[in-house]
Amino acid sequence: MALCLTLVCLVCSALLGGMYALTAEPIAKTNADILRASVNAVLPEGGELSEAVPVEVGGQASEYYVSKSSDGTPAAYAIKSTTAGFGGPLTVMVGLTPDGKVYNTSVLSHTETPGLGAKCTEDEHFMNQFKGFDPSQKILTVKKDGGDVDAITASTITSRAYSLAVKNAVEAFKTIKGE
Repeated sequence: MALCLTLVCLVCSALLGGMYALTAEPIAKTNADILRASVNAVLPEGGELSEAVPVEVGGQASEYYVSKSSDGTPAAYAIKSTTAGFGGPLTVMVGLTPDGKVYNTSVLSHTETPGLGAKCTEDEHFMNQFKGFDPSQKILTVKKDGGDVDAITASTITSRAYSLAVKNAVEAFKTIKGE
């Protein structure tokens, strides 16, 4: 019986290892494509995009990208920011102009409740309020907490997490710029 169980475990382990080896590269390529699409979605069109540069965002290791204009000056920045949402990590890509205004945001991944917190990826009013958001003029917290961000109905925790992710990206941007 022990020999039979050992043999079954070895065969199953070999199958799992084989499937991992077969799917690792396509999964990595898909994730890279999603990341690149997200970066492009939060930055103005045009410009040459840099490789990922490591940065600390909200106390966590992360990365950012710089879009440079034809003369080599930074045209915009895309900063990846992760916070804790209601259902787990919420990762947002935040595009910022050189003057520190939010150009656009895009959710890379989340584990929020479908139909509630997951609306952070589809609620146009919620997502659009971050476009052109000037953190020097407005407060990047939900209105319930004294800020200027309208929360998603019945998803205050997700709205807080999203706002915090954007706020952390803005703070990381200030560090990158040396402010």
